[in-house]
Amino acid sequence: VKLVESGGGLVQPGGSLRLSCATSGFPFTSYHLRWYRQAPGKEREFVANIDTTGDYTNYPDSVKGRFTISRDNAKNTVYLQMNSLNAEDTAVYYCRARAMWGYPTYWGQGTQVTVSS
Repeated sequence: VKLVESGGGLVQPGGSLRLSCATSGFPFTSYHLRWYRQAPGKEREFVANIDTTGDYTNYPDSVKGRFTISRDNAKNTVYLQMNSLNAEDTAVYYCRARAMWGYPTYWGQGTQVTVSS
């Protein structure tokens, strides 16, 4: 099983980034997908969720209206489009896959996003 995040980097406040999480080794279409983030000294925080079909998404208030999660079931990849970034978005971003029946759960290794001028 592999989950490989990419697309992180340094961006100025107000800028945008698109994260990708390429997966393999499990039945992608049977897994709900999430993005989480963890800033230094803080607990890991839920950022976005998408169901197996892509029809249902949800976000915490901290990113709602700025972040968009999507999935391409043909490419076994989940994305996170992040707009209007600010310093509080600085964190390591992780993708997570959880089977629709609840187990197992897989995590990626994370990609760093730094928002700074």
